[in-house]
Amino acid sequence: MTKRVSVSVRFLGALLATAVALAACSRQQPAQKAPVIAVESFLADFVGQVAGDRLAVRSLVPPGVDPHGYEPTPQDVAAVATARAIVENGAGLESFMAKLLANAGTGRPVIVASAGLVSRTGREGEVLEGGAIATGPSTDPDPHFWLDPTKVEIYVQNIRDGLIRIDPAGEPVYRANADAYNAKLRELDAWIAEQVAVLPVSERKLVTNHESFGYFADRYGFRIIGTVIPSVSTEASPTARQLARLVDGLKAAGARAVFLETGASPQLANQVAQEAGIPVVTELYTHSLSDASGPAATYIAMMQYDVKTIIDSLGRGAR
Repeated sequence: MTKRVSVSVRFLGALLATAVALAACSRQQPAQKAPVIAVESFLADFVGQVAGDRLAVRSLVPPGVDPHGYEPTPQDVAAVATARAIVENGAGLESFMAKLLANAGTGRPVIVASAGLVSRTGREGEVLEGGAIATGPSTDPDPHFWLDPTKVEIYVQNIRDGLIRIDPAGEPVYRANADAYNAKLRELDAWIAEQVAVLPVSERKLVTNHESFGYFADRYGFRIIGTVIPSVSTEASPTARQLARLVDGLKAAGARAVFLETGASPQLANQVAQEAGIPVVTELYTHSLSDASGPAATYIAMMQYDVKTIIDSLGRGAR
């Protein structure tokens, strides 16, 4: 009898130990279920960095497509309706999202990556609106915070907190991953500053397709001397008078190039550049990453590619 009791106790102990081990293992397993949908591809990269292997992540807007004028498809509506959570940039970038969420009929949580960041205003002497000089606050919020890596640290914190809300068991993973990625962002910021330092301050003049590089310019000592489209959105249209004033302003300022982002129509930029006698530098990745085989498959790679392109273009013009 004693032997049977001893065997039973050992057997029950083994079962208990196995159960404890399985429970511990399950806590470490990815909490996949439905994917988290990030609206833009650069946001999907941020979310993936924080989520690690615990969550499936996909982007809504295809790579290379401008989110300002994006038109959601029926497939997008279906995807949002079944998503575990939605991550959007916010600050007015995704004008289509309110309608998309309403059509999806979903109560899924929405994580606003830029929450807490304050929109910039035009700096004194900055050229806006086809040649007008900024003397006060811009009328529209500028949503392009992510072109300053120090602001992306806030994105990462917001994403981390949002993922913890939907998956509390993953909190240690999300906190560790967020801290590790923010350290990489600080390294990126230092690298950009080093690269920009080789360019004389007098040559740090940017002419962009629309008002998207303001935060980048503020962080790294550039000056925006013109924008082809007088808006933070590519959906706006300049008047003929604004374009003429812009061309005159670029000639007077000694602009070196017009920088055009992927997914944007080149027509107006080409027209302005031709009249101003300067080249158009195409294929800057700003609103979208490249595909996996391209030069901007991650956010960090995107910023490194853009910085090298900008500095090479402005530096070449100065020599």
